[in-house]
Order: sequence, then C-alpha cells, then structure tokens
Amino acid sequence: MKEIRKRCPFVWKGLDSDNGQEFINEILYKYCAREKLEFTRSRPCHKNDNAYIEEKNWTHVRKVLGYLRYGTEEELAIIRDLYRKELRLYKNFFQPVMKLVSKERIGGRIKRRYGTPMTPDENLIQSKQLSKEAEERLMQVYHPLNPAALKCQIDTKINKLIQTYEAKNGTQGASLHRHTQPRMVTSFMIEQATVRLPS
Repeated sequence: MKEIRKRCPFVWKGLDSDNGQEFINEILYKYCAREKLEFTRSRPCHKNDNAYIEEKNWTHVRKVLGYLRYGTEEELAIIRDLYRKELRLYKNFFQPVMKLVSKERIGGRIKRRYGTPMTPDENLIQSKQLSKEAEERLMQVYHPLNPAALKCQIDTKINKLIQTYEAKNGTQGASLHRHTQPRMVTSFMIEQATVRLPS
C-alpha cells in the first residue's frame, strides 16, 4: 500500500476495498486508522458495488496474462516487473477509456451515453485534483514515452512469462494464451509511432 500510495499523484482520502482477507484484516485497518484514511468495503456478493473496478479484471489481468496458473517466484518477478513498469505506463498514458455519463430507460431498452474517451492521466488532470507540481511530474513521466516501444517491451515480457511457464510444466502453455506468437515491432514503427500531444 505504501508503494502504491507513493506513486499516486493525488492525495488519498480513503480506501474502499473488496471483501477478501487480503483487504479485510487488522494490518490494513490499523494502517488506515494511523493514516486517518476512511476505510469502507463493498457488500459481499455484490460485484456491481465496484463495477468499474471489476471490469478491469478483464482489461488489466486476463486480457494481458490469460488464464494460465502462475505460481513460482520467477513468474511472480516477471509479472511484478511488467505491472510496475511498462504495462502501468501503457495503460495510464495511452489507453483511452469511456466513462458512463448517464443511463435513460426508453420503453424496454436502456440508452447509455458515454463521455469523450480519455486516458487515465487526462482524466486525472481534468479532475483538477492535482497540484501544479504533480501535473508537471506527470508530464515529465509522459514526454519520453513511446507507445510502440512500450507495447514491444510488454509483449517481450509476456512471452518470457509463457516460456517460464512452459519450462516449469513441460507443456505448450502458449496455446492457452492469446500471445501464441510475439508481435514484431520494427524500429521504424517505434520511431514513427503517433504520440498524442499533451493538452
């Protein structure tokens, strides 16, 4: 939690956790009390309480790692490295998301209206919750990034993870995963990658 909080460019007011024992425990409760953070949780068996977070189980976990069962220290090290570095940067700076603005029932159908697609860092800046210094630090992280280079590094690490899995199990695990073949990203693609301009 300390590492996550250190990386966040905004101030924490509280935590709203899932119901697992990794969250609902004395250690986390005392941490929140000590740091004066409000500690709430979703209701058991009510996934819609955290619907926006639950959908990230697909986009940020299964779509990336697939359904293979990773359990060794070596596999854990690769996954941690991937999420702390390239994947975090790629998702936060180059993957736009659409937020639901309103829902309206028309007869038997529901009409949903979505806002303009924006990346998480754009959403954060538009929220006006960041200090000027935090905005500048965010832009300093963003400017040197190249999405094609990040994607190439992500694919390389995922393929390394699959190879580690196969070596452990002696099976062709790649056939169970979407990354059956590494995507080739040429140096020309990396140099010519279109990068959105900061607002």
